[in-house]
Amino acid sequence: MSLTETLARVLARHDELRDALSQPGHAAEQFTKLSKEYSDLTPVADAITELTQAQRELGDAQSMLADPEMKDEAKREIEKLQQKIPALEKQVQRMLLPKDVADERNAILEIRAGTGGDEAGLFAALLFDMYRKYAVIRGWRFEVIEVSENDLGGLREGTASISGKGVFARLKYESGVHRVQRVPQTEASGRVHTSTATVAVLPEMEEVDIKIDDKDLRIDVYRASGAGGQHVNKTESAVRITHIPTNTVVAMQDERSQHKNKAKAMKILRAKIYEQQSNAISAAHAAERKSQVGTGDRSERIRTYNFPQGRVSDHRIEMTLYNIDDVINGTELDKFIDELITRHEAEKLAELIQQ
Repeated sequence: MSLTETLARVLARHDELRDALSQPGHAAEQFTKLSKEYSDLTPVADAITELTQAQRELGDAQSMLADPEMKDEAKREIEKLQQKIPALEKQVQRMLLPKDVADERNAILEIRAGTGGDEAGLFAALLFDMYRKYAVIRGWRFEVIEVSENDLGGLREGTASISGKGVFARLKYESGVHRVQRVPQTEASGRVHTSTATVAVLPEMEEVDIKIDDKDLRIDVYRASGAGGQHVNKTESAVRITHIPTNTVVAMQDERSQHKNKAKAMKILRAKIYEQQSNAISAAHAAERKSQVGTGDRSERIRTYNFPQGRVSDHRIEMTLYNIDDVINGTELDKFIDELITRHEAEKLAELIQQ
């Protein structure tokens, strides 16, 4: 089916819904369903109508070129419409795309050191800080949930909650293996090493979105472990929650309060359960966390940060930027994300037209 046919189909459905709603005798549930579909479709129909009108006006203006008295005015009108129509087409195409229900959600960010020992931990910490800076630039809130550091200040594992407008819609493209090539701080001979870290971005779900029965949970409490001189080993504040049906385990000991640790653990558990459910429903459009981030092996990567050459390459879109410091500082990360979104939308539109 061509794009023109798709647009015609949308307009026909909009008219069909309008006519159906004007007829009496609908049950309340059916009326609500039809009303919602009509309301959702109305902005799309309006945009299609505006595009169709602009295309018609372009055709009229082009036919006026043959009239010597109208030629100059026609040229001005054609130039204006030729600038307007592509923007309208792009707007309509985006509105036609199926919406990811999780796109407006906040996100849970998980970063783990992969292959490369201490250097992998240092790279994981660098990525964690990159997303923190990026969140500030976007006006989002970045809340550290839990971090586990190695002896050099690197990150074994870090988890954060990122909240704001459209967080998951942008950050979901960051899931995968990130690879770094640089001379490690721990390497005296100055040789370039390759290390990895895995990034997972999960949509944050509320209790009303994901129903988890208490009978399906096993909750263990224990004494937190960590650096001496703190509240460590004094109270059983740490919490480990196991979702028995899926064997999903989340442990939390970052807070002094057992209640707060449980609340944080449940937030992460809901995100993980939602991801598993989404994957089961649509395996073609959402990968399991394991396939999202891979094993962390050097051969798997979505993006490479090469410090000696000052470049960052995203292998999914074959895009390279030669300003690694700006990417690491978060200021240039949008260039990758914007292109990833554009490619994703183009693929979805192609699928829609083929239906």
